[in-house]
This record gives sequence, structure tokens and C-alpha cells, in this order.
Amino acid sequence: MYVKGVNLGNWLVLEKWMSPALFEGTAAEDEYNLPRQLSREVYEARIQIHRSEYITERDFVSIKAMGMEAVRIPVPYFVFGDREPFIGCIQELDKAFNWAEKYGLEILIDLHTAPLGQNGFDNGGICGVCRWSREPKEVEFVLSVLERLAQRYGTRKGLWGIEVLNEPITENAWKLMDVPNRYPAADPELAEGSGPNTLEFLKEFYMRAYDRLRQYLPEEKYVVIHDGFELLAWKDFMREEKYVNVVLDTHQYLMMAEAAGCAQELEAYKDYIEEHFQKDIREMQQYFPVICGEWCLFNSLACGCDTKGGQSVLNGVEGSCGEQLDAGQKQEIYRSVAKAQLDAWNEGSGYFYWSYKLLTDTVNDKGWIGWDSWDLGRCVDFGWFPAV
Repeated sequence: MYVKGVNLGNWLVLEKWMSPALFEGTAAEDEYNLPRQLSREVYEARIQIHRSEYITERDFVSIKAMGMEAVRIPVPYFVFGDREPFIGCIQELDKAFNWAEKYGLEILIDLHTAPLGQNGFDNGGICGVCRWSREPKEVEFVLSVLERLAQRYGTRKGLWGIEVLNEPITENAWKLMDVPNRYPAADPELAEGSGPNTLEFLKEFYMRAYDRLRQYLPEEKYVVIHDGFELLAWKDFMREEKYVNVVLDTHQYLMMAEAAGCAQELEAYKDYIEEHFQKDIREMQQYFPVICGEWCLFNSLACGCDTKGGQSVLNGVEGSCGEQLDAGQKQEIYRSVAKAQLDAWNEGSGYFYWSYKLLTDTVNDKGWIGWDSWDLGRCVDFGWFPAV
């Protein structure tokens, strides 16, 4: 098995940095706080317009034309519309399946958020809050969402698999990312008791989720588990015969390599990719099919400045980057790191690029210059990403 795909990030799970206009007129930094700072009418209008325009049938045609085989679609825990004040998005997911099947693509449904947060990131829906695993009722709620998704889509031709939960953070990543300071909570009281998930909890949760999913998910469909930012920690997990077609998802970003000490130089990037990404995936591929479910070409060298591990104007580093490299220099850097990373993913079972589309103004907004590489369409257009 080998899959080539792209994420439809910021469609059904919002990330402010990917479409800042959605958050205009508010101080909200995440999806949890957005409806609390807008009237119901304005909130509903913004969400409905965004969802209808951000991804359309035409995008599935474009993705197929790029040579991709699948899309990973992040969905929120309120996908079924049963958690006020949020608006469900199951109809959009239904449309995505119709489009995918029409154009010969497959879908990895990625449960991207959990109530009270599984990582404290903005992409987890609630900055600075990571309490989900400590709330048994919310753990059960997430299991029920997974079960309902499997019931609805389990036998669809367009289903590639279901990812149990995106990026549940563990201790080392919590410290490396300095989550409480990088993603400060809007409500400190709500964040009380926040902290990383334990590997022991994740392993138990994944086994429970597998059992719930397989009630409705045929064996040929994949159950995907995220590594919790500890790729090598899963060698003795799910070794029993009952666990069929379990895929291990790891997310590898050069900005994280920089945060871990990688020098912001082309050869240093290539060495790090080979010595860490490629080596670790090769090692773990003996135990699971390993996919890199999120990655991109973004790096500080091509950006023209130190992004401090991918921090932006939203983290208070406004205007730090300038257009210091010419187009030829940027193309050389991006093509080189693209080849190195694709070679690494080839040691495993495939990849999903993050992300397909970006609405951030990377031309006129000085703080976002150099961030184009998060948009696969732009990478292809600029010749940074090789034909697949």
C-alpha cells in the first residue's frame, strides 16, 4: 500500500492563520471562541459562506490533475451538529464523498479536534486547553463520533480510512512546543489542569476506538492512529492478529526540526531529513504501514528569516520576514527539501501534504511573506513541488 494525498485543511476545521478574514472584528484565536464573539447570524453566515466557497467540486478535479490519489479531511468533534453553539458539517462531508467517488479519489476522515482539547494548539480548536483525556464523558463522546462516522461511510467506495484523532500531544512535544506560552488560553480558568496526554492513555484509547470502528468498518478500510509525536514508541503496540490494516501516522515538519536544533541551512535540512525522518520511518515501517499525514516545504531559510519554529504574526513576530531571496534561490531550496522529504516518505507507505489551499495574503502582508509553501497549489504553480 502506498498513498499520495493532500490535506483539505481549514475547510471544516478552522485555522485563523489560513484564512484570517473569517476572524475579522474579533479577538478570537481559535474556533472555540469565534462564535462567542459574533452574533449568531453573523457567525452562521461566515461559516456557511466559507464552507461553500473554500472547497468545491472543482478542487477535487484539480487535486486529481495534480496526480494525487486521496484527500485527508480534518473534521471537528461537532461534525454531526450536536454541540452548541457550533455548526455541524456532515452535509459537506457527504458532498466530499460524492466528489471523490466521481473523480476517482479516496478520503481519509481525520477527527481533528476533541472537546476541551487534545493538544492545546490552535488547530485543536481551543488554544492553551488540553484536558480532553481527563474527562471520561468527553472521551466517550469522541468514541461515539468515530462510531457514527464509520456507520455512515464505512462501506463507501471513496473511504480510504478513518483517523482516530489528530495530534494528541505527549510530554516531550508539550515541552518542545511550550504550548501554554505559544498558544495562550483565552480563558485561564478553562485551561486549569491542562497538560499532555500519556502514552498509556493513548494506547488504551486507540484500542477502544479500533473496536468501535471495526463494528462498521470493513477490514480493507484503514484505521489510522497518530504517533503522539513519539514515532518510535509504538513497536510493541497492536501486535495481536485481531488488529488489521492499522496505519501509523506521523507528522514531520522542518519548522519542528528547527525547534529541535536543526540549523537553518539547506544541507542541514537534508541531513536532518535523512537522519531523523527517513531513518525513523524506515525503522517503524517494520511494525506498521507508516504515513506522513502532514508535512510541507516551509522552512526559515526559504522564508528569509528565523520563523522561530513556524511562529507568525499571530505569535507576536509581526513583520519579521522579508523577501530576501530571489525566485531562483527559493526554487532551489524548495525543490531540494521536496526531494529529500519525498525520499523519506518513500521508506513508508505514503503522505498527505499540508495543505491544499491557503487564503493568507503572502504578497502584500509583510508578516506572511514566505508562507506560500503551505499551499500545495502554489507549490505546483511555482515549480517547487515535483510532478507526481
